[in-house]
Amino acid sequence: MAGKHTTFMKRVSFESDYNNGTLPEILSRLIAENDNKTSGYGSDPYTASAKEKIRQAIGCPEADIFFLIGGTHTNQTVIDALLLGCEGVIAAESAHINVHESGAIEAYGHKVLVIPSEGSKLTAKGIDQYMSAFLADETYPHMVLPRMVYITMPTELGMLYTKQEIEDIQEVCRRYDLLLYADGARLGYGLTSSQSDITLPWLAQHVDAFYIGGTKVGAMFGEAVVFSNIKAPRAFFTTVKRHGALLAKGRMLGIQFDTLFTDNLYLRVARHANEMAERLRGIFISHGIQMGVDSPTNQQFVILTPQEKDKLMESIAFEVWSPLPDGNILCRFVTSWATTEEDLQALSTSLEKLHI
Repeated sequence: MAGKHTTFMKRVSFESDYNNGTLPEILSRLIAENDNKTSGYGSDPYTASAKEKIRQAIGCPEADIFFLIGGTHTNQTVIDALLLGCEGVIAAESAHINVHESGAIEAYGHKVLVIPSEGSKLTAKGIDQYMSAFLADETYPHMVLPRMVYITMPTELGMLYTKQEIEDIQEVCRRYDLLLYADGARLGYGLTSSQSDITLPWLAQHVDAFYIGGTKVGAMFGEAVVFSNIKAPRAFFTTVKRHGALLAKGRMLGIQFDTLFTDNLYLRVARHANEMAERLRGIFISHGIQMGVDSPTNQQFVILTPQEKDKLMESIAFEVWSPLPDGNILCRFVTSWATTEEDLQALSTSLEKLHI
């Protein structure tokens, strides 16, 4: 006897920007193309079209582009492919590769070299000081050799690098022969923030490699790796497979990114999320809730008492980020392409009940 589909009660959620399935435009396209038979592993016309559209969007016709499945897979594969076994990657304390990737970088033999940051952002001065001290130690050939600088755009706390900051970091990287790699898991939100002065073509010109995040910006899954200022490492396709990041049904990635880069969909849905985040921030402030981080993107961080956190979680889903020294709790609320007016109203209504 056939079982019934499981149904779940809908709940207002600001837990993440990947807690919905996928954009309707992508879902419709996947269904429309479902009966077409194509070659696997990215050797299909959808993938070819997506790559060409991305090259046009970044203004780099010679860029090498590859589609991988998820962010951790992508970071691990790119870093492992670009670094020798004795080389490491410089990152901030809060960097995703340092905190939330289960040692994936180290699992392939590359140490994450953590240096101080300013509010989750690396600085050119900090990198310069680290490299100067490293090279001043006459025993450095016995150490893990720094070879790459990893930045996140926007950062794990939703903060943005400015053009000047990236230019300064790029200059330091060139001086010390370091590769500059940008994690773009939420790149769309960084590019469309009202406070951003960076465009996609500009970024492509000022980093060696980066990826355009799909999973957190409306795709069902998938990330687009772009080698814009360097050629892809030798046998990168094979390295992707060795890391378990090569999708046999590569068309599933190609169709999604071809859709995201049609009619400016990628940036349009990211802009919507940022607009919702600005309004969400205003709702918290209007209810006397203190913001914990000054984020101009779709991740908003607020400070709640334990009692406020528990009561609000009865009706709204969100993420507990970290405890604070004063006993309060830093909590994260994230908007996405799917955030609605009704979601914001439900949050406002729940906040009104906090102190009743």
